[in-house]
Amino acid sequence: MNNEFAREAYLLVTDYVKANTGEDVSDALQQLILDNPRRVLFFPDGEYLLSKPICTPANPEHSVALRLSNYAVIKAMDCWKDADEALIRLGAAEPFNTIHTIGSNYYLSGGIIDGSGVASGVSIDSGRETRVENVSIKHTKIGLHVKWGANSGSSDADICNVNIVGRGTLDSIGLLIEGMDNTFTNMRIARVQIGVKIETAANLMRDIHVTYVQSGRLETAYRSSIGFLDTGDRNWYDNCTSEGFCTGFEIRSSRSILSSCVAKWYPDHTSKQVCLYTPNAWGSVARSCAAYFTAPKENCEYLIEDQSGGKGQIIDPVFDETRVNREDY
Repeated sequence: MNNEFAREAYLLVTDYVKANTGEDVSDALQQLILDNPRRVLFFPDGEYLLSKPICTPANPEHSVALRLSNYAVIKAMDCWKDADEALIRLGAAEPFNTIHTIGSNYYLSGGIIDGSGVASGVSIDSGRETRVENVSIKHTKIGLHVKWGANSGSSDADICNVNIVGRGTLDSIGLLIEGMDNTFTNMRIARVQIGVKIETAANLMRDIHVTYVQSGRLETAYRSSIGFLDTGDRNWYDNCTSEGFCTGFEIRSSRSILSSCVAKWYPDHTSKQVCLYTPNAWGSVARSCAAYFTAPKENCEYLIEDQSGGKGQIIDPVFDETRVNREDY
């Protein structure tokens, strides 16, 4: 995209804030956001360093959309103070709740969000009809954080085509969902201790692939690794894959639905391997979910429930019965 076209279609960020300076541009970018309501801000290729979050308004009268070119990098500086804070906080500057006013469907699209191992990536703090798409998030404590929604808990976000690589620490989470009524599609998540953590209800996960990558795969760290951790209720999983995590799907709630999901492990991995686990009685539905075990039989379980009497269902499970510890499946 040439600069002339960019100026006509978008507000070109580098007309106001220079990239690749090695200096903190947090305040300059924040002012640019506040000074240009209802505009698309386009970030050309280059590096934009932040010492603190940049926040967009959720109020449709003042909201903006952030569009990054493929090699535009928003990166945390070493002086970043709070690893829980995201580099980009969508809707944090001015919380709001409406879908009726033009401008409510603001977004973040494209580029690379680099937490440098000291920051989180992107958070959705407020607003409705928020979109995050085609983004690569790297080296973060929390890759993407959807907070409690403005609409009585509903955040109503659409997230698609997002790749997340965490910082490889025990507190690293790829996707943290605290709001309801969100849709997540086609995501790849790696180098985290928990791939996806859901604390609320009515979220749809489709084509989400989480991969456990830890240096040396230390046994103590591995034992607490979870691909999908659901502490909420009534969430849906379609064609989701947990690869290499000790527990593929930990469903603490009832009434969630898993369809054609997969838990699998590396060929050389011989430690504990669990496809489905609940610390309660099993109350969800798992249909055509597969487990591909690689450990010795005594270390493999398709389902573990810590309490009996669950009214959930396991329909058409896919696994090798000769490779699991229990004989009563």
